[in-house]
Amino acid sequence: MCQDHDDTKSGAPVPVKGRRGAWRRIIRSKDGAAAIEFALLAIPYFLIVFAIVETFIAYTGEQLVANAVDTMARKLRTGNITYGLNRGTDKNQTEFRRAFCAEISILITCSDAEITTPDKLLLDVRSFASFALIPKTIPRSGGDFGELDTSSFAYAPGPAKSINMLRAYYRWDVVTDLIRPYITNVRPANGGRPSYFLIVETSAFRAEDYP
Repeated sequence: MCQDHDDTKSGAPVPVKGRRGAWRRIIRSKDGAAAIEFALLAIPYFLIVFAIVETFIAYTGEQLVANAVDTMARKLRTGNITYGLNRGTDKNQTEFRRAFCAEISILITCSDAEITTPDKLLLDVRSFASFALIPKTIPRSGGDFGELDTSSFAYAPGPAKSINMLRAYYRWDVVTDLIRPYITNVRPANGGRPSYFLIVETSAFRAEDYP
């Protein structure tokens, strides 16, 4: 005589049809507990995810600017880019900024207005009598977290064998409020919330004795 067996109690796998029925019962649940739990956990979860992604992109942009500074400084050092020497390699400020923007175009886009009228990307290219005279701090209008002071910025690289500095600044906008107080290094004078991360990269070098 055959006996009926309870597959669930005997440890046998539950049929697929039965599992689907269980999922349907969960989905059709009207108590709203699952939705409330999801709403409570989703907001902080997505904020953390966005903060991680934005921090990663910001530091990727910082590395991109650093690479551009190294590339453009090397061109100045070797005489591939000159200034005021009446040569085919001469570049004025606008042309130099355009060339710099081409180096960072994979992630940072410079509009024509940005190239001619600096707002986010600021370049300081100058020559000095000695390395000791090159500024070692970021020029600020007030305090360690003050706005950038651009009054001394110029585009005046020197000729062969001169000592030069190329310093690039980029105002990287921070979108996620969660990380603004921690990643931004500029505080508005009016006490408002910081809105951007100031990327700063510098290269100091002596130009080669190019012909």
